Parts: sequence; C-alpha cells; structure tokens
Amino acid sequence: MTDQRPLDAEEVLDVVDEEDRVVGQAPRAEVYARRLRHRCTFVLARDAVDRIFVHRRTARKLVFPSHYDMFVGGVVGAGESYDEAALREAEEELGVRGLPRPVPLLKFLYETPEHSWWSAVYEVRCELPVRPQSSEVAWHTFLTDEELEQRLPQWEWTPDGLAAYQRLRALRTRGGRAG
Repeated sequence: MTDQRPLDAEEVLDVVDEEDRVVGQAPRAEVYARRLRHRCTFVLARDAVDRIFVHRRTARKLVFPSHYDMFVGGVVGAGESYDEAALREAEEELGVRGLPRPVPLLKFLYETPEHSWWSAVYEVRCELPVRPQSSEVAWHTFLTDEELEQRLPQWEWTPDGLAAYQRLRALRTRGGRAG
C-alpha cells in the first residue's frame, strides 16, 4: 500500500515578519495551519531552445495539489538562503545535478486569506535531460512562451505561481531586469 500522506509536513521553516526578517521557526504543517509567513522560491526553468518547463503537481502536495505550474521551487528551509533553496529545489524537481545558479529576478510578498509567504523569483537555463521528481511532478512538458500564454486561461494554475508569472511578465514588459 502506498503512503498517501501529504509530503514534507515536518520540514522546519523559518517564520518571517512583514519585512522578511526571521522571527521564529516551525514545522511546515504548523506554518500552513496557522498561516505563518515564511519564504518560498520560484524558478522559471528554460531549456536549450528557450521553452519553459511546465508541470502538474502531484495530488499529495500540501499546497495546491494537482495544479499546473510554470515554476519549479518551493519553501526555503530553516537557515537556508533564497539562492540556496532556488538551486536545491530546481535540481530536485527537475531531477538534474549541475545546474547553473538560478538568476534572481524579483521578490514579492504573496498574501491571501489562507497563505502568506515572501516569494523570490528566479530563472535558470536547464540544458540537461530532465527526470522530474515523481513525488513532486505528476506530468511535465516544455512550452514556448506563446504556448504557455494560450494555456493560462485553460488550465488550473497554482495561484502563487500565476501571481509570480504575472509580475515577471509585467517586469519584462516594462523593460526591467529579466535574466
């Protein structure tokens, strides 16, 4: 029989304030249950021909199970930097080793009545063959920017990933730093 419990509920996270300063630590399940503000990374992974890695999350994810996402990434562990977490999460979810350091693009506070986290958005070039982590990724493909735009109204996207993507798109439209 397979284990159907949500993933990573006991992972310890830094709890942060509205200025992104560490004010404590708690297990991930408690962080989510009590809506404690924490840190996450979002990494837009592009292949050698500039297509974006897009995937559907597994049903066992604690947050937004079975939703589509155009980012790999996740929570920043206790004592871990955003940069360390971005590289770790990208390599884990893509199933590769030896990625270049993801390039930081922007940071914003994602808040809803249910969730609150500081979000650091990155981009990385992944020219290695991907072997996505089956516990994280149920399905994947690479899409061009145009193909992704066409699917935005059709698929159920992670709300935080969609918010990050919209901010990144607005930054690029304004000519800001985009990697």
